[in-house]
Amino acid sequence: MDVKSVEENMKKAVEATRNNFNSIRTGRASATLLDRITVEYYGSPMALKSLANVSTPDASTLLIQPFERSSAKSIEKAISESDLGLTPNTEGGSIRLNIPPLTQERRKTLVKTVQGLAEEGRVAVRNHRREAIDTMRRKEKDKTVSEDQSRDFQTAVQKLTDKYIGEVDKLYAAKEKEILTV
Repeated sequence: MDVKSVEENMKKAVEATRNNFNSIRTGRASATLLDRITVEYYGSPMALKSLANVSTPDASTLLIQPFERSSAKSIEKAISESDLGLTPNTEGGSIRLNIPPLTQERRKTLVKTVQGLAEEGRVAVRNHRREAIDTMRRKEKDKTVSEDQSRDFQTAVQKLTDKYIGEVDKLYAAKEKEILTV
């Protein structure tokens, strides 16, 4: 266990938090809104991105153009059953999603959701810290590393933890501002 591997794990936790934030709609159309949607296609789940092209013709509309017309019904069903709360409109071979403006109450609910996701990200970073420090303490106890090496490692890991929790906090603040901006 070295500091670099701990830092890699913490970076991954922050990146996962960023991806979770991107999947929360903010009243503006964004193709990342559909990243989590999986479509049942010929009996197997597939990512929406691999079945269709998603574009944003304007700030409140998503346009989904399936590569195969036969997949349109499956895509429409997957969107309807998702937790996005959007109703797909099929026009010929394409599917249009109108993103309604958010109410103040919905914005507050979304902020709470984002707050929970941010806390999950912080917990993930802290878990990586705890695992690394526990491993180092076991090595110290087994006399494979010295007390000074262990203390230096723990200090370095704590600095990384502070840095990456700060990144999660910045992501949260930006997403909160984005949600609350009318």
